[in-house]
Amino acid sequence: MERARAWVRRHPTAVTVAGFMTVIGALAITLADKGGEFVHSLGAAPLWILALAILLHVAWLVARSESWHVCVEAAGGSVSRRRLYRASSLGYLGNLFNGQFGLAVRIAALRRSAPADSPKPSVLVAAELPIVVIEIGLAAICSFTLIGPLGAPWWIALVVLAAMAAIFLAGGRFLRDRREGFWQGLSAMRCLGGRNRIIALTVFAVCAQIVRNWLVLKGVGADASIFDSTALLIGMAALGLLPVGPSLGAAAAVLILGAHGVAAVAAAGALLTATAAVGAFCFAAWALVDRLRVPEPLQASAPA
Repeated sequence: MERARAWVRRHPTAVTVAGFMTVIGALAITLADKGGEFVHSLGAAPLWILALAILLHVAWLVARSESWHVCVEAAGGSVSRRRLYRASSLGYLGNLFNGQFGLAVRIAALRRSAPADSPKPSVLVAAELPIVVIEIGLAAICSFTLIGPLGAPWWIALVVLAAMAAIFLAGGRFLRDRREGFWQGLSAMRCLGGRNRIIALTVFAVCAQIVRNWLVLKGVGADASIFDSTALLIGMAALGLLPVGPSLGAAAAVLILGAHGVAAVAAAGALLTATAAVGAFCFAAWALVDRLRVPEPLQASAPA
């Protein structure tokens, strides 16, 4: 088992490609007799909906980047917002591969561009956690939206909510006196102002993604509600932990909302992935133009 884990850590690209091909194969089998319907659904979404989906994804990227800036600043970083946004844009391109790779790219880009003004890599990893914790909390609150699509008993949502509340309370006590090293990255959660800003930005970002899901689902003709769109977002976040690459959107849509029509929701998932990719490239293009327009002096390496 340990040897297998070591191999996975050494070959993340191969693992992601294998996961991607596996999911694509499963989707191909599922859609084997629905190819025409799938293609029709892909072309059914109006251009204005696709454009709005791209804008909403860019808004999510900006809100997520600002949340990261708040966390990095609270952790002792003094990197400028513009420089952090540039690093963030590269990381969100990496997210198209998988979330873990995107985080690594963000941290590496920030450390490379601002080594003296950014915290240590371990602290930057921890600085991502306040955002993730709030996102998990929101997912727990909205877990009731999964009951219908997954056919789960109603009390599952209460169990999930109670479990998350217990984890948060225990985590708060555990972290109370841990402020050095890695734990410095969680400083934003100890500051009321920083915590409120992260919560507000995360709620905005999540709402933007829910509306985006709903628009695209409606655009392809799926009979989906805001609750269905929320369930899809939670499903995409959960499946995003697996190395499935760009097949994430279609896989999550079929798994969570397949009852609304497999071809239509698969098309919606594919369009969500495509518009997210375009949004990420737009954000990265801004970063490149901004870097060329407003060059900043190179910084000295951070002291060891």
